[in-house]
This record gives sequence, C-alpha cells and structure tokens, in this order.
Amino acid sequence: MQNKKLLYLAQGAMIAALYVVLTYVFAPISFSEIQVRIAEALTILPVFTSAAIPGLFIGCLLGNIIGGALIPDVIFGSLATLIGAFFTWKLRNAHPFLAPVPPILSNMIIVPFVLKYAYLIDLPIPLMMLTVGIGEILSCGVLGLLLYYALRSRKAQIFRSPESKS
Repeated sequence: MQNKKLLYLAQGAMIAALYVVLTYVFAPISFSEIQVRIAEALTILPVFTSAAIPGLFIGCLLGNIIGGALIPDVIFGSLATLIGAFFTWKLRNAHPFLAPVPPILSNMIIVPFVLKYAYLIDLPIPLMMLTVGIGEILSCGVLGLLLYYALRSRKAQIFRSPESKS
C-alpha cells in the first residue's frame, strides 16, 4: 500500500516537473492568444496513469506562475488543464484518438475568456477560441498522440499503475 502511494506521488511529481520545464523552455509560444503550449502534449498521460491528473494540474499551476501569468490565468488556465486531464482519464479505455479531445475542448472554452477579461486582449472570443483551439489541436492532438504511440508499447515499464496489484 505504501509503495503504491509513493509510486503515485513520484509519477505525479515527475509529470508536474516535465510540464513546468516544457512550459518554461517553450515560454515564447506557451502564452497569449496564439499559443502552442508544448507541455499540453502531456495531457495524454492520464490514459496511462491517474497520477497524471494532479501532476498536470500542479505542473500547469506552477508553469503559469513561473511564466508570469496573471492570477485568473493561473487559476482558470490550470483548471482547464485539470478538467481536460480528468476527462482524458475517463476516456482511457476508448479509442486513443478521443483522448486529446477533453483538454482541447476545455482549453478552447476557458482560455479565451481568461485572455479577454484578465489580459484585456481586444479580440472576439470566437476568434480566440479558434486560435487557442488550433494550438491545442497541435499540442494535445498531434504531439499528444505522437507521445501516446511512443509510450504505449512501454506502458507497463514506464507507468506501472498505482492502482494495480503488483
């Protein structure tokens, strides 16, 4: 039981750290109304482990803070990633092409409002939904699915599930 908890924490912490590093390294394209947040490719990881849900949330929270995001962005942007990660986990047994849909939709719906009302970006919300959505399709859809296919054959070795009885 103790080993499962430790494994869960370690997996979540590693995912959070990766998210922060990717957000920081790719900061010039990780923020604003036209963004491709490379770290969002990690939102595919709840397919492999539920530890990715808090890991992605904490990683996004810290990445936004380190990136200098305003408080509404830290809160609501991180919640968008949390919602996306949770529903990706719920779809873990569905077709892999469905896994990126929740983070794409949650960010596409939430982030434009943050951009409009926190950063006072004077663009129509539907246009920002489109630009954020395209960025999310590239990061979650394209990069996330590439990551999924790269990891799926090594799933048991990399993501020994805390829920399993090993």
